[in-house]
Amino acid sequence: MVYVIFEVKTEDAGKINELTKDDIVSRQSILTRDATSLGIDKEVLYVKIEGSEEGIKQAEDIAKEQGFKTLDSSEAETINTKIKEEEETAADGMGMIFG
Repeated sequence: MVYVIFEVKTEDAGKINELTKDDIVSRQSILTRDATSLGIDKEVLYVKIEGSEEGIKQAEDIAKEQGFKTLDSSEAETINTKIKEEEETAADGMGMIFG
C-alpha cells in the first residue's frame, strides 16, 4: 500500500473533515496525530492516508484545495517512523496491562 502524509495547521483541523467525507478517501486508512504527541515542537496535525493509488490521488487533490502541506518522501518517512514507534509503545503498554 502507498501512503501520503499531510501537515495541517492546528487552527485548520476542521478542514480534515473534507478529506474524511469524500467517498473514495474515506475507504482508505486515515490516521491523525498531533505533532506534540510525536515529540515534535510544532502546532500542527499530521494526517496519514494509506491505501490505493486512486485514494491517495483523491486525498492529495482535496488536501491541495484545503491548503494542507503534502510532506515530501523524506519528511513523510520520518513522521511515519514516529507514528509506528508511538503505536508500538502503546501496544507494549497494553501488553503490560493485559499480559
